[in-house]
Amino acid sequence: MKFAAIDIGSNAVRLLFSNVYDNGNSTSFKKAELIRIPIRLGEDSFLQGAISEKKVEKLITAMKAFKYLIDVYDAIDYRACATSAMRDANNSKEIIERVLKEAGITIELIDGKTEADIIYANHIEENLDKNNAYLYIDIGGGSTEITLFSNNKAVVSKSFNIGTIRMLHNQIDKEYWNYFKSWVHEITVGYKPLIAIGTGGNINKLFKMSGRKPNKPVATTKLRAVYEELESYTYDERVTLLGLNPDRADVIIPASKILLSVLKHAEIEKIIVPQIGLSDGIVHQLYEKHKERQLVK
Repeated sequence: MKFAAIDIGSNAVRLLFSNVYDNGNSTSFKKAELIRIPIRLGEDSFLQGAISEKKVEKLITAMKAFKYLIDVYDAIDYRACATSAMRDANNSKEIIERVLKEAGITIELIDGKTEADIIYANHIEENLDKNNAYLYIDIGGGSTEITLFSNNKAVVSKSFNIGTIRMLHNQIDKEYWNYFKSWVHEITVGYKPLIAIGTGGNINKLFKMSGRKPNKPVATTKLRAVYEELESYTYDERVTLLGLNPDRADVIIPASKILLSVLKHAEIEKIIVPQIGLSDGIVHQLYEKHKERQLVK
């Protein structure tokens, strides 16, 4: 079975195709293709309050291409979710209407709580040591979602308007930033040992740069060393010498600051990076929906 997920984020839009194998006893999910286009809707939304016509046209063109690919791949089902940039844009309703009319894609504008719920539909914590508590951290261009898990149950979950694009353009005031740090500290008191689970493109890249093998935890001290190395280079050097994509080379610095701040205030010494995100969670939910439909038949 093949499913498609579209993630319309503040920095990039993504189309994920995932194969799901169900043998009756177990289910496995395998990524088939991932297409990422850096449109940066958040630069318009967070700075001007609306998304410009130029970027709306880029989004519509991308959605047209995605629709063709979904049809060619014969995906059983798809779902398109828009997050922080579209939530903040005062013209999001008309954009969604235009995308449906011109590209045939239905976009669902989701709030922060729904975004967190979808991300954690991956249920990575179920395969981990139940003696530990886990702090899910998902860092995007416009928002950061944090959920504390203990005994395989969500204890508390919250979405903050703190993201890489916002921080890059100084859109986070000091009071809100301090509240964010205090909240992280307060909710994690008493949950030890506590391990982080990090998701999002920038966290994935930081993990790869740490040199750790997949599915192995990386120490907070190692991530800090990676960050300090990155910060020692200019933007151009990160692109030319380190080989980072131009749309990654700037936002990876604020992403590192957000992540390291959470790890510090939660007193976390290591983090697991399963290299999943919102689009993977969408696929999990689509599969569950498909299973329910099959049972009804």
